[in-house]
Amino acid sequence: MSIPASQFALRQYEQVKTSSAVVTSDGYHLVQLLLEGALERLAMAKGHMERGEMAEKGKRLGRVLDIVTELRGTLDLERGGDIARNLRDLYDYMEAVIVRANVGNRTDLLDELSDLIREIKLGWDGVEPASP
Repeated sequence: MSIPASQFALRQYEQVKTSSAVVTSDGYHLVQLLLEGALERLAMAKGHMERGEMAEKGKRLGRVLDIVTELRGTLDLERGGDIARNLRDLYDYMEAVIVRANVGNRTDLLDELSDLIREIKLGWDGVEPASP
């Protein structure tokens, strides 16, 4: 089974976009990229879900799950205090919702996840990055 040229080109663009951005980013920008990537992949997963493309839906949601796991891994629970612990709990919740959305083909849960990630991103975008 071959991949249509447009899908292949899109995948190549995604890889180049991600690779070049990560090379030039500090930790602050990396978190921004992860949040943006999660939102993009949730939107893709929703489209795949609505079209009945279950394999692609699963791949996209798997990547969202990877991103949420990575975000949880960046937390410093000692220095971050309550904020870090609350984010950890939110990321745990999000992982469970991703699984429920995938198993139940629930676009409403994907919308909920997108809303949560947008809220986190809005807060993150308002933080002034530390100077090196």
